[in-house]
Amino acid sequence: MSQTFRHPEILEIARREGKVTVEGLAAHFGVTLQTIRRDLTDLADAGRLERVHGGAVLPSGTVNIGYEERRSLYPDQKAAIARECAARIPHGISLFLNIGTSTEAVAQELVHHKDLMVVTNNMNVANILVANPDCEIIVTGGHLRRADGGLIGNLATDTIRQFKFDLAVIGCSALDRDGDLLDFDIQEVSVSQAILRQSRKTFLVADHTKFSRSAPARIASLADVDTFFTDRALPGPLGAECAAWGTEVAIATP
Repeated sequence: MSQTFRHPEILEIARREGKVTVEGLAAHFGVTLQTIRRDLTDLADAGRLERVHGGAVLPSGTVNIGYEERRSLYPDQKAAIARECAARIPHGISLFLNIGTSTEAVAQELVHHKDLMVVTNNMNVANILVANPDCEIIVTGGHLRRADGGLIGNLATDTIRQFKFDLAVIGCSALDRDGDLLDFDIQEVSVSQAILRQSRKTFLVADHTKFSRSAPARIASLADVDTFFTDRALPGPLGAECAAWGTEVAIATP
């Protein structure tokens, strides 16, 4: 059976059961695991499914997929984006890193940077950077979101307002065709907006799958970002719009 026939049936199984697994689909269609992984990647790239560990789920425009599932998605691409971003981060600056698996990947690349002061509302980032003795770490405080170690709410926002950062590295949950950065949690959006206001320069780190996702709350525009680090060329006319806005697009190759 060709993928032309498999794809609609995969989507129907996902709608019926809520999730599909690589092993289950391979047995159902009598094909290899690699064939099913290619099918799921194609459907995810088309925005029809979202990849999770071991399979895929239907995309949601109102609820984010689980943190551990997000962490396992496209690790090579995230690592390449993080390396490209970290190479542009100077030693001896003040830096904000916000919530997200992509910003955590950037933190991993900063463990040998010198004389950094990192402020973060991401407990995972703080724990990663403990390995860097030349990095001063400040955690914002706030309401702990146990699902991903994020700190959100008024206390986090109020802490951020006490600083003026040389650079902020932020992530987002989705990017639409207009170049708007989107997220699911309105409290997290408020924190991200405060970060942008208090930073002299902003880097965005987000892989290509964010263009096939949707989320209900707007953070900002790519026009508000200095450099956007991603792993594929931007869809449609968005690349030209970024050039007009003065937003650099840096494409990292895994």
